[in-house]
Amino acid sequence: MNDILARRARRATVGIALSAALVAGIAPATAIAAETSSPTGAVALQTEDAAAAKERAYAAMQEALKNLEAAKDAASPEKLAEIDDDIAAFQELYDMVVAEAAKRREPLPAMQANVDAAQAKYDEARNRTSGLQAELDKVLKELGDEAPSTAIKEHIKQLRSEIMSAERREESCEDDLHRYQRWLESQEKQVQYFESEAEEAKAQIDEDIAKRNALLGDLEKAQAAYDDACKAYEEAKAAADKTTSPEITKPAETVPPSGSTQPAEATPPVASPATGKDALPSSTKQANSSSGKQADTTAGKLANTGDTAPSAIALAGIATAGLGITATATRRIKNSK
Repeated sequence: MNDILARRARRATVGIALSAALVAGIAPATAIAAETSSPTGAVALQTEDAAAAKERAYAAMQEALKNLEAAKDAASPEKLAEIDDDIAAFQELYDMVVAEAAKRREPLPAMQANVDAAQAKYDEARNRTSGLQAELDKVLKELGDEAPSTAIKEHIKQLRSEIMSAERREESCEDDLHRYQRWLESQEKQVQYFESEAEEAKAQIDEDIAKRNALLGDLEKAQAAYDDACKAYEEAKAAADKTTSPEITKPAETVPPSGSTQPAEATPPVASPATGKDALPSSTKQANSSSGKQADTTAGKLANTGDTAPSAIALAGIATAGLGITATATRRIKNSK
């Protein structure tokens, strides 16, 4: 009989916890899940993520600093001064060869005119030679096999003399033409040489300027990247520092409603005058009555907080109160034996 009453008391305790959860509008499984997703766990996860983000930001800042130091070394004042010296030297060379090319280019028109004039003289001398030769060929053809007269002999002799003179003139004009052409070609080659030197000097100047600008551009980009990395690290550090001591809002202390009834102090069982034993049914009823009052009071507290999904911590408090009642009831049953 006592075992039966003890089991009833334990079932009553479980009923208290379940009733409190149902009154709050949640199931026990939901309460357990609420506990696993409590603000404390979320804050711990946020703290871990913030710390990892801070470490990544710090590593990125160190890498940006390394790149900045390398860019500063590459664009040091000494190295930039060397590049500037090279630019100045090639600029001086460029100005010199450009001036020389212009100087060598000046006589080209006159030299070309000499070539043209020599070409005209040569053409004239050649035409004269060709004309005299054609006239001689005509006379000889007309003469045929006949013996030439004295006059024809003199004419032929004169033509041949003029042809020889014309050929010498032609050769002289041809030599003059070739000489003027060689002079012109030589002058043009000199102009081309200095122009080529000027182009190479200009290309070297452009290359050095581009190199200098690239070094300064890399330095500027590295500085900007480092500044951004520092800013990102400061933000990550501030976020990490904030999560290390988060402000968790604690639930306000609830006050029971004015009309609620507090559980009464358990009264020791009274011995029956007739039998000298405890009145067990009355004690059991008192325990059940106290359990019911405790459940009603706890449910009232939960309802008073305004929470629609209380955590498992609150439910654990309910279960603990119920277990205390069970222990009291069980102890009374044992004392009655």
